Amino acid sequence: MSTAYWCVLIAAVLPYVWVFFAKARPGYNNRNPRAWVAKSDNHLVQRANAAHLNAFEAFAPFAAGVLMAQLAGVPASTINLLAMAFVASRILHGLFYLGNLAPLRSLSWLTGFVCIVALIVMAALKIH
Repeated sequence: MSTAYWCVLIAAVLPYVWVFFAKARPGYNNRNPRAWVAKSDNHLVQRANAAHLNAFEAFAPFAAGVLMAQLAGVPASTINLLAMAFVASRILHGLFYLGNLAPLRSLSWLTGFVCIVALIVMAALKIH
């Protein structure tokens, strides 16, 4: 099960990876970072910030899904596989966001979402 737990940690750190790309720009204002991002006309800053926010949105249901599946007795190998697929899809999601590749970004988002739904549904159905 430790693989899935490591995936939870990686997913928890990902938002900070993406926001680094937003804030590592000339003129970044750490006194009022949200206003700085909002005023920025740099598209990379905007996309990196959006990836940052979306990574936070995806984290809670993913972590809950991993824990629910474990508590319900879903096989660890299944949980690990879905957790690794989620993390891979979320890394790609951020990279596609930064690269302005909207169709691929949406596909990677959907893949991660399917992983979350699968974890929660298997937990609810107590699939062993």
